[in-house]
Amino acid sequence: MANQKIDHLHWYVVALTTLFVIAHLAWEYMHGGVKSHHLFARSDMPAISNWWGLVILPMLGWLASWLVKLRAAKEPKTLQKALAGSLGALLIGITLSISFQTGHEQIASYIFFAALLSGIIFPVYRAEYVFGFVLGMAFVFGAVLPALFASIGVIISAISHFLIRPAFTWGVRAFRD
Repeated sequence: MANQKIDHLHWYVVALTTLFVIAHLAWEYMHGGVKSHHLFARSDMPAISNWWGLVILPMLGWLASWLVKLRAAKEPKTLQKALAGSLGALLIGITLSISFQTGHEQIASYIFFAALLSGIIFPVYRAEYVFGFVLGMAFVFGAVLPALFASIGVIISAISHFLIRPAFTWGVRAFRD
């Protein structure tokens, strides 16, 4: 039974994500037009339209759920861990968006740097974390800018988990021997 649910997981995620993006874009379209966001909030930088969310968010959702499906075949608790990671990243994205929208940029920067540092402990390099984070920020910032900023966390987390931790473990073992 659980395998049947996981087998079609990525299509459910893509469908729900696509509906979310369409609803968001329809709302924006009916309330003054679909927004565009400038890089670093500078008008002399290129603007990126929220229309890109129709491509990026379903693609991220499909990738995240497909990778979870692959990991779930090897580890039984993968789905629960991935859901928890996704929801945690979603809450961080929503909190960042709210604090930025309400004029609390200083709090937003603290939250962002705390999220970056959490990549040292948690595997935020995984696609489900990126998907949750981008989805949480998409309503305020679109999908492209959060995806770009999430890539910073992905790099920090991947370096921590795949380079620093193994090197530390190797060093401890070498010191013991």
